[in-house]
Amino acid sequence: MRYYNQPRYSRYGNQFFRLRLFSGAVKNIIIANIVVFVIMFVLGAERFFLFNFGLVPKFVWSRGFVWQLFTYMFIHGGFGHIFWNMFVLWMFGTEVETYLGRKEFYKFYFLAGIGSGLITLLFSLNSTIPVVGASGAIYAVLVAFALLFPNREIYLYFLFPIKAKYFVLIMAVITFFSTFSAGGSNISHLTHLGGLLIGYLYLRRPRLLAQIRFKLPKINLLNSIGNFLHRFFKVRRVAKKRPSQTPTRRDYDTDITMHEELDRLLDKISKKGYESLSSQEKQTLSLVSEYFAKKNDSKN
Repeated sequence: MRYYNQPRYSRYGNQFFRLRLFSGAVKNIIIANIVVFVIMFVLGAERFFLFNFGLVPKFVWSRGFVWQLFTYMFIHGGFGHIFWNMFVLWMFGTEVETYLGRKEFYKFYFLAGIGSGLITLLFSLNSTIPVVGASGAIYAVLVAFALLFPNREIYLYFLFPIKAKYFVLIMAVITFFSTFSAGGSNISHLTHLGGLLIGYLYLRRPRLLAQIRFKLPKINLLNSIGNFLHRFFKVRRVAKKRPSQTPTRRDYDTDITMHEELDRLLDKISKKGYESLSSQEKQTLSLVSEYFAKKNDSKN
């Protein structure tokens, strides 16, 4: 496969994307895969690498081989397997990395690879068949290319031009139905499907989150809490203004104080007469008398 390189405007300005022979992240990933492949076959340790660094779902949860969710992306079963995976990664990943940037491409690639491995693990927990290859992450790269450059033309089998968005759609449909086939293929279609799904969700997450926020009822949490507290304390203030039916300790202490003051004033009147009271004492006597009179009326 090869594609026809049409100009595309960059998000960073009015400059065209141009396919480079190798970009940083794609070059490093390809080199790492080739090095692991060469070591595995030179040492004749294919079985050791497959079962210890390939993804064996049962070993991940039963033996704690959690590193396999990462290392399986660097293990390949033969020359054809690694050649086509690295060829597709170079063809589509180089320009995707140019658009995303090196760090973001690393993040996208490995998140897709680990995520597709997790999906494979969840749907085949008791499988002891190793799943190997970077196909899950590479399918995510295909989705990224189709989303970023939907109208690019890809030459299928080097002969038939097809736009990137239709090519990836066809691949997704084939992968989806192949996942449920009962054939004895060694290809993990479930891993491919996981890569397609994660790649799409990762790049579409801002739009998807915006749509979710738009469709959900708009609730301002701080305003809701503020309104609740306002109503709560308003009820509390109203309750405090209402006369209490049961005398409290504070009421009891107030009555004692008033009785003592009333007794003092009455003693002064009995000894020296009413005119001996000051104007303030006369006012206090009037208020205290009125207070007890109202209290007695409420009891009756």
